[in-house]
Amino acid sequence: MNFTAVLAQIKPKLGCVADNLALIEERIEEARASGADLVLFPELALTGYFLKDLVPEVARRLDSPEIRRLVELSRGISIAVGFVEVTDDFRFFNSALYLEGGEIRQLHRKVYLPTYGLFDEQRYLARGERFRAFDTRLGRMGVLICEDMWHLSSSYILAMDGATTLLCLSSSPGRGVEGETLGSAGAWQKLTATTALFLNCRVLYCNRVGYEDGINFWGGSEYVAPSGESLVRGRLLEEDSVSAMIDEGALRRERIFSPMLRDENLFVTMQELRRIERERRV
Repeated sequence: MNFTAVLAQIKPKLGCVADNLALIEERIEEARASGADLVLFPELALTGYFLKDLVPEVARRLDSPEIRRLVELSRGISIAVGFVEVTDDFRFFNSALYLEGGEIRQLHRKVYLPTYGLFDEQRYLARGERFRAFDTRLGRMGVLICEDMWHLSSSYILAMDGATTLLCLSSSPGRGVEGETLGSAGAWQKLTATTALFLNCRVLYCNRVGYEDGINFWGGSEYVAPSGESLVRGRLLEEDSVSAMIDEGALRRERIFSPMLRDENLFVTMQELRRIERERRV
């Protein structure tokens, strides 16, 4: 179906859950009032990113008041939002929720935790162990959290599981220079375009802005059509609200014109992966 998504390119405050919840609520209300069907927030929107030893302090259970409030707000609009989750066995995850109709429809725990350059997520967080597509009133979707998307198998698994829309929640710092723009912005734009093109799927990418410990986040949230074309993109380094009109007809046309996903041979893929696994055991 056709639907409208808003990419809420916000600037969370590090460790300030109450303030961030208020900001998220404000953006949810704005998106709902505009007639949007879905609002997407960045990775760890509820907490900020470079948390380090703050992780236990800001982590929330799924039945916490903050999460219950967001679930209630999803009665008026579908919501995808990132937070730090704590489980009953006191593990902490970089998680994302998809909320719809007053229910948690999907919980994704970040699988690939970066430990290079500026990043040290594995020191503080546990790794997720699965990628699953799921059905929504807006079609079948899959959720990725930032680094997840840089591993080709992640998007591939979701596409083979039937996802036609990939939601990527991100907290990508600005790094390097590429021509007149940031190197990290250029790299992400290539990645989202390539993913959409080769999997014949839509990509909704929401990245945050602002500074933490002297590190800036560059924004540039975008909607990439199944053709690989970026149809709308947020401002760099500034808060923004990006409205994207998702056209079901464009997905149908692209999958007829360029049916790569239709012709993908899952049997061959699984056969060769099992062979590689056996050979690596030797």
